[in-house]
Amino acid sequence: MSDFLRGTGIALATPFNKDGSIDYDGVTSLVNFCIEGNVEYLVVLGTTAESATLSKEEKKNLTAHIVAINNKRLPLVIGVGGNNTSAVVDEIKEVNSSDFDAVLSVVPMYNRPSQEGIYRHYEAINDITTLPVILYNVPSRTATNMTAETTLRLAQLDKIIGIKEAVGDFTQVLQIIKNKPSDFLVISGDDTLALPAVVAGGDGVISVVGQGFPASFSEMIRLGLSGETKKAFEKLYALLPAIDYAFEEGNPAGIKNILKVKGVCDDNLRLPLIPVSDNLAKRIEEFVED
Repeated sequence: MSDFLRGTGIALATPFNKDGSIDYDGVTSLVNFCIEGNVEYLVVLGTTAESATLSKEEKKNLTAHIVAINNKRLPLVIGVGGNNTSAVVDEIKEVNSSDFDAVLSVVPMYNRPSQEGIYRHYEAINDITTLPVILYNVPSRTATNMTAETTLRLAQLDKIIGIKEAVGDFTQVLQIIKNKPSDFLVISGDDTLALPAVVAGGDGVISVVGQGFPASFSEMIRLGLSGETKKAFEKLYALLPAIDYAFEEGNPAGIKNILKVKGVCDDNLRLPLIPVSDNLAKRIEEFVED
């Protein structure tokens, strides 16, 4: 059912104009660049999209634009998350299942629920959605870690098909891979650890850096999935500087600068995020040119 999620998904950034409005030409350019780079699927309205700064109307318009530009060429996943369970449930109910193939929903942030609270939050989502759901654990942003035990418990629910795991603790990733149901997907949310996770039995990545280097990044993951680990790690080692640069001064500032150097879109952000420093921009430019 969810084989389309094996490989490389791209957590799309949102290009902006200098006045802060959405740069729809830039969105078109980015979507086409990723599709032409042969990635497996696209993720709309994730953290990298600066979705926290987008109004409800902007989200609606941006989503419609991406759906139209994609034109069914690749599967689409939509990010819907928050720390108010009833509001998240209502928003998921509004997702058009003819446009999207799955929902990516983050562990509630800020109010720091218990493991039982996290379970009940996702149980409420599971009970109302017609779409498959990918859990998203990213403690560096949410301040709460969803444990391997909670993830495996949620894996028993019928609509929960996988997890984007960005815990930063590889032991936890291994615990999930070792004990998960056979059809439950473990998708890395960490570009550096994505290939090691795949080699350990994971299913791929939802990547930030992949949109800057879609062809090489997606090929790296496919090589890992097919067991060609030596070739895969050669590609990873070549990409490591880009991964470091992308996150050195925060996401999506780094990846937007990479995309600017590549001529895909500009690097404007919305406050409180700002573009990368001149020093980092120079290093990114030198890396991309090399």
